[in-house]
Order: sequence, then structure tokens, then C-alpha cells
Amino acid sequence: MTTLYEVHGTVAVITLNNPPVNGLGYATRVSITDHLQKANSDAAIKSIVITGAGTAFSGGADIKEFGSPKALAEPNLLSVILAIENSAKPVVAAVHSVCMGGGLELALGCHYRIAAPGCSVALPEVKLGLVPGAGGTQRLPRALGVEPALNMIVSGEPVKSELLAQIPGQNLFNKMAAAAQSLVAESLAYAQSIADTRPLPLVRNLPCKHKNGDAYFQFARNMVGGMSKGYPAPLKCVDAVEAATKRKFDDGMAYERELFINLMWSPEGRALRHIFMAERAASKIPDVPSDTPKRDIQSIAVIGAGTMGGGISMNFLNAGIPVKMLEMKQDALDRGIATIRKNYEAQVKKGKLKQEKYEERMSLLSTTLSYDDLKDADMVIEAVFEEMGVKEKVFKELDRVMKPGAILASNTSTLDMNKIAAFTKRPQDVIGTHFFSPANIMKLLEVVRGEKTGKDVLATVMALGKKIKKTSVVSGVCDGFIGNRMIEQYGRQGGFLLDEGCTPAQVDKAIEKFGFAMGPFRMGDLAGNDIGFAIRKRRYVEKPDMKYSKTADLLCEKGRFGQKTGAGWYDYVPGKRDAIPNAEVISMIEAHRKSLGITPRKISDEEIVQRLVYSLVNEAAHILEEGIASKASDIDMVYLMGYGFPIYRGGPMNYANEVGLFNVVQAMNRFAQNPLDDAKFWQPAPLLARLVAEGKTFS
Repeated sequence: MTTLYEVHGTVAVITLNNPPVNGLGYATRVSITDHLQKANSDAAIKSIVITGAGTAFSGGADIKEFGSPKALAEPNLLSVILAIENSAKPVVAAVHSVCMGGGLELALGCHYRIAAPGCSVALPEVKLGLVPGAGGTQRLPRALGVEPALNMIVSGEPVKSELLAQIPGQNLFNKMAAAAQSLVAESLAYAQSIADTRPLPLVRNLPCKHKNGDAYFQFARNMVGGMSKGYPAPLKCVDAVEAATKRKFDDGMAYERELFINLMWSPEGRALRHIFMAERAASKIPDVPSDTPKRDIQSIAVIGAGTMGGGISMNFLNAGIPVKMLEMKQDALDRGIATIRKNYEAQVKKGKLKQEKYEERMSLLSTTLSYDDLKDADMVIEAVFEEMGVKEKVFKELDRVMKPGAILASNTSTLDMNKIAAFTKRPQDVIGTHFFSPANIMKLLEVVRGEKTGKDVLATVMALGKKIKKTSVVSGVCDGFIGNRMIEQYGRQGGFLLDEGCTPAQVDKAIEKFGFAMGPFRMGDLAGNDIGFAIRKRRYVEKPDMKYSKTADLLCEKGRFGQKTGAGWYDYVPGKRDAIPNAEVISMIEAHRKSLGITPRKISDEEIVQRLVYSLVNEAAHILEEGIASKASDIDMVYLMGYGFPIYRGGPMNYANEVGLFNVVQAMNRFAQNPLDDAKFWQPAPLLARLVAEGKTFS
């Protein structure tokens, strides 16, 4: 049963019981209306309470029904709320813990509301590219006031019930319970106290006005529009709330529904819902059951106190896990600790971290110059130089000193995890944990599963990733794993575009206009052009038939490694990250182009975007075919969380689905005809060709 029905004297209690968040799926909606009818038909019942079992009143829609016919099947949520409003007997919503989305809309349809302190209240639909679709934009402004309601609807962020109860003139909560534990008892008493009240109050009948309506909503549009480029839903939320102040309730409801349906089918809405599901799917590994035993991780050791080692350490300090950091020299340790302190002190200065929290985190950090001091750690992560010989020395030492059952992890971004594991006598305990820089900020964690990595080790690291608030995605072993293997093809296309007639700024501006956080050349300058140079040198030996532009090599031979040297594809002023075009770099590109006998041509932004994005898609299709990634949505999460792919496009695989895989392949066939490009690369991956032939998508 997804709802429970109990009678307490003259009060009927309907309890939502659909774990984990009492989602309002079809069975729950049917059950609510059935129990409402039962209570109204029983002469002994004078009032009704609706509450939620467990740790939520209701989190809203049941995500298992997203996109299915059941989501809209009658009774839909609008019909359930109408049934509550039309109840002849008063209905009290007793909300606690979580009251969000459709759960809040359900509560707003009740005649009265009593809330437990600490309840998180929100209408988060905007985060899924939608406006609230069951009266949230029409009832919340009436119950809470126009401005606080609009702030909640546009942001989608939760607000605690006790703060909302303090808003002057609010009608959202008729009463606050003294404590969560007493909510049921207090709601029963409250339901009895209002049992004979008539007429029953309805939120829909409350006035909804703003004294400076036109000016306020124009101001709101200016503010919201400036912060929501690429996302249509926030501005539509403003439109819907304005309608609540200017239209009759039923007309406002019809307008909200029209906006909801239009956004439901928008590419941005589909992309955001895809991300919502993909983030949850990333934690599910086909051959690792959710009940796989996990190892107990109470302490962490980190090898290396540089940029990555320090950033990695901060993740665990933030989660309250002690960290012991190792370096070979004391001055390197001192620099690493100083950087961690500087990062935390900047947060304290900005008011993002309390002084006592800062001190608490630093107290969890200890340092050493000896591997022997790491022997008691439950997990060790190395963040040393990206060279196999260096990794070999580190892992042989770790194999010597670490206790049995300790997890040995590498932060390698490209190297063979199976070779690294083979340096030890315990390959089942070895795993890749590829953090992205800056490691204390970037959400992505690529978890690299070796051939012999134990399932319990994989399950443990995925759970640990969640604890340190990372989006963890599993990758198999290959050169570059998922993200860097794909970005190499993206970078190669950037180089070919320079050879053919583009400038770095033109390429960067085109892809940034598409929505990327930064283009390939600004990204190279940020990461360090010497890193790509080292990889290409290795490629020239390993894959001599692979085609590359040599322009980036010429840049590195000039020592222009990027922001760290103040000069890369662009110039940089100390203390700033503004990319300033450099005339000598343009001359270098033009001279190289001339030496190859290439006549530059005008290249459209559309071609730039397609070549960059479709290179990601085709390489990703190979990655899927090889089983390096288990599902296309995992690849989307890697690019959304680690590489600045525009969120509102849902990742490269989702974007390819939206464009149509047939159209993607047609464009690739055109690129293959370009003599200055790599025709072999543009042959569609077997999986991509098969999906097109079968009329299917990556999803």
C-alpha cells in the first residue's frame, strides 16, 4: 500500500507511504482520493489529516514515472488537489522533513497546514527545466506573498519551515508544531479544533497582489534573465507568478499548465530531466549489486602535497575524515599546507566557512615524510607526477607498508591502471580515482576499474565519492579513460581548424557561444599546454599514423605553456585570467599555415561547433562499444561535471540525440571529405552506424 488509513477518534489520518520520499505516483494518487472518499462517507469522521511516513511528507513526483503515461494518468495531481479542496470535511496537511514540488502543491490544496520545524520546503521544478505544474505558481504567492514565493520558485532552493513561518502576513502555515516528534499529536488536536469551521478556507481564494506590480515584475525579469541564459524556465516562472497577480485563479492555472506543457517538450527541459536521471543512474553499476559489502574508510593518506594532492585532501577534510599527507621534502609539505590554509581562509573571509569549522578541518590534517607512517590508513591516494616509472616506485612502497585490506588508489588521468595494479601483490585492492582540477571544487570523480579491482573496492569508492559530494562515474581502463580520451579528439579538431583558417579566439568564442564554459585554447592555457605536448610526443611514437596539427607544438617550443607562464595561446596579466590575444601567436599560426601550402578559408561558427562536438560524440561511441563506459548517460555526466559542457544541452550524447544521429553522421561524412582533416577518424563508430541504421538513439 502506498498510503495508509487510520482513524483516531473523529480524525482520519491518510499517511503517504511510498519510500524513499513518498513520491506522488499513480498508485499513491489513486489511494489518496479513495481514502478521501472513505473519510467523507464515514459520519463518525469530522476532519482529515494527510501526512507522510518516514523521512518525508512528500518529495513530489515519483521519478520512476518520469516520461511514462502513468505520470499524467487520472487522477493526476491536479485532480487529487481538486478532490481535497472539494472535501466536505476539513483537510489538514501535517508536513515534516521534506515538502517539495508536488508535495508542497498538495499541501497548498489542503484547507490547513501545520509544519514541523526543520522541514525543507521547495518548488524545485525549475531545476528540471519546468515551472511547477499543479498550481504552485498560483497558490504559493497567495499563501506566502508574491516576492518570497517568486524567489522560491525561480531558485528552486529549499527554505526551512520555521523561516517561512516568520514572514509577515503569510498563510502558508496555520500552525508550527513544537517539534517533529509531536507533529502527529499536534495535528490530530488541531484537526479536532477546526472540525466544525465553515466555510472551509481555500488558498485559491486568498488575494494576490503586488503594490508595484509592473515595475516589480520588470525588475524580476531583468534579474532572472541575466542569470538564466540558455534556460527558458526561470523567466516563465516570472510570467506565471505575474499571472497569479493579474488573472482570475482558474485562468492563471490554465496559463501555468500551458507553460508547463510547452517546457516539458523543450530541448532544455528534456536535457535537465535527462541529467536528473543520469546522475542517479551513474551510481548503478550493472554487475555490482547495491548491497555489495563496503570497506570501512575512517582515515585517508594522500601522496603528494601539490595542487592536486592538496585539493584531494580538502575533499576529505571537508567531510570530517582525517588525512595524512606525505611528501619527500619538508618545504613541499609546508607549501601544500599553506595553500590549503589559504583556500580555507578565503572561504572564511567570504563568510562561506565559520572560523571554528576551518580550525576543525585543519586539525584533521597531519603530515609525514615517511611511507611507514601511512600504514594504518584505510585508503591511500597518490597524486604524484604523471609518469609510469614514478607511479611504479610509489605503488611498490605502498604495497610494502599499507595494512591488508587498505585501498590503494591512483589519481592518474591517462595511465594504464592494470599496469599500476601489477606493481603490487594485491591488484584487487587497486583502483583509479581521477579527480579534476581544482580537486576541492570540481564535482566529477572518474572511478577507474581495473581488470582485477574487487567489487567491494568499487562499491566502497563509489559510496565514498558520494560522501565527499562528488558525481562519481565508473570508467574501464584505456588511455585517457572516458574524459581525456574524448578531449584529445576535441583538441585535434581545434588544431585542424587553426590550420584551415581560424584563430584561437574565433574557435573559443564559437564553442563558448554554444554554451561551453571555455573553448579548447583557453582550456589548454588553463590546464597547461605542456601537458598536451607530453601526450602528443607519446602519441607520435605509439601511433605514428595518427594525424595532428603541429601548431600547438610550435607554441610549446616557444615556452608558452599557458596561464602558469603568463603566455600561451593568449597573454595573461598577473592576478587576472582574462585571455588577451597575442599578435605573435597569430603570426606563428599564419606562417605555419603558409609553410604547409594551405590557403586559409572562412569557417562558420556552425562548422566549428559541429566538428568539436561531434568529435566527442564519435569517440564516445567507440568508448561505449568497447565497454569503457557502461551507458551513454555516464559519458554525459563526465562532460557536464568535468569539462564544462553546457548543462542545458544535457551532455554530448543527449545533444546528439536531440540533433538526430542521422544528422550527426551526415555531418561527419562531410568532414571526412576535407583533405586537411582526418578522414579515418570521421568514419562513424560501429555503434553509431548501427544506431542510425536501426533508427535508434544513444538512450
